[in-house]
Amino acid sequence: MGKRLLEQKQRIDSEHLYSPREAIELLKGFDGAKFDESFEAHVNLNVDPRKADQLVRGTMMLPNGTGKSQRVAVFAVGEKAQEAEEAGADVVGSDDLAARIRDENFMDFDVAVATPDQMSTVGRLGQVLGPRGLMPNPKSGTVTMDVGKAVEEIKRGKIEYRVDRYGIIHGILGKKSFDVDSLVTNYFALREELVRARPAPVKGRYVKGITLTTTMGPSIKVDPSIERE
Repeated sequence: MGKRLLEQKQRIDSEHLYSPREAIELLKGFDGAKFDESFEAHVNLNVDPRKADQLVRGTMMLPNGTGKSQRVAVFAVGEKAQEAEEAGADVVGSDDLAARIRDENFMDFDVAVATPDQMSTVGRLGQVLGPRGLMPNPKSGTVTMDVGKAVEEIKRGKIEYRVDRYGIIHGILGKKSFDVDSLVTNYFALREELVRARPAPVKGRYVKGITLTTTMGPSIKVDPSIERE
């Protein structure tokens, strides 16, 4: 642990649950890296991801975006390929794109989108795309005939969330350069979306704990009971 990070951690009361705004203001006030760090939320849910009916997963648009430019690869042919290009896709192809990924280890993209007829081609890349979380999936809206809309939404800041095996959602709230109000608004939008996606079988307290952090900064515990400002 670096000296700067250690000093920052000492300024945080580890026994105190901060309000989202307090935590964001504190993190923004810390000296950070030379690049524009991401703001992250880590939400611990009372779910068992091993059970199919408790798998929390979906997509949403953050009100103020993520501040990150997403590179999008689209598997499509014909008119749908042209639609993807016009919407701003970074790379478009079919068997040729699959060959680049398989043979040349081409991975210069953050999200992959595919039309349904291309999934036989994409499916053969499962061992490459799957472990990286890049496999197109209907539940995340990345297997669709409306590739133009999908590309546009991703470019505008659409995010995908999915609970990990420990029951935690890891979400991006924006960049450290965002103003406090924008980050607070994005925080509550994410929280409300996760509450909306609460699995029916879950009983008792759903949101167990929340921490906020930046890419290179310390973590701060947030009061999970605060639902809005």
